Amino acid sequence: MSTSKSELSTSNNLLLPHQSKSELSTSNNLLLPHERLAGKVAIVTGGASGIGESIVSLFRQHGAKVCVVDLQDELGRQVCDSLGGDSNACYIHGDVTVEDDLRRAVEFTVEKFGTLDIMVNNAGICGTPVFDIRYADVGEFQRVFDVNCKAVFMGMKYAAQVMIPRGKGSIVSLASVASQVGGISPHAYTGSKHAVVGLTKNVAAELGQYGIRVNCVSPYAVPTSLAMAHLPEGEAKDDALEGFLAFAEKNGNLKGARLMPKDVANAVLYLASDEAQYVSGLNLVVDGGFTAVNHALGAFTKK
Repeated sequence: MSTSKSELSTSNNLLLPHQSKSELSTSNNLLLPHERLAGKVAIVTGGASGIGESIVSLFRQHGAKVCVVDLQDELGRQVCDSLGGDSNACYIHGDVTVEDDLRRAVEFTVEKFGTLDIMVNNAGICGTPVFDIRYADVGEFQRVFDVNCKAVFMGMKYAAQVMIPRGKGSIVSLASVASQVGGISPHAYTGSKHAVVGLTKNVAAELGQYGIRVNCVSPYAVPTSLAMAHLPEGEAKDDALEGFLAFAEKNGNLKGARLMPKDVANAVLYLASDEAQYVSGLNLVVDGGFTAVNHALGAFTKK
């Protein structure tokens, strides 16, 4: 099927930042809108720091109103104040492992901004780095699952209660490359992130009939305070950030690029936006090809 230039200029094609609408009429390039979440309302759990803070900031840049749910009150309020204050970004204290806290966060957001379009289940913990199952603490295992998995389930539940009557919405959760391969993180963390992927697929299967998309993002090693605290012994440097990045690059596949929180935020932005209007049930792996490689064989490793 052919499309004329006049049709192209009046269609809903995406705008690239460097192109104007007039350029669209004479170009076959797709253009991305400057504000890809204009008019949207989002919740980001764990949005006071790390990847969550990057997601909140990027969402605001693209026109969304955002509610940050976190336990770090001072940081959470600072993030919101830096993004335009109460009219565009708000903070609510909440423990994602407590069902009433998540329910109240959703109710608060809807009351304040009128609706909920996007739910980002970002809050997560690494847990104690025990790699010998004989000495793993069951209580610690449960704690990791409560934050990384149960909280995601509850976030999906309460977001769905708002989104189903509206017949639309986007739910994005944070998983990890540990959801794809074994042997790179403790058992509780690995198991919890596998569970996030499974939940994502199953909830996507249910909510598709209501026009709600459900996806997750699995990043490789990202330099956040949470992750850098678990840098293996012998890899630390005087500069903690450089030490972590050097470790990630040494063990990663893609050279010449470094994975940062903003890169994960960009992946979440895509899945949350209308550009991904037919994407659901996807685990978007942001790992520079790490999980595509058999690191034991290293067939393409330079000698």
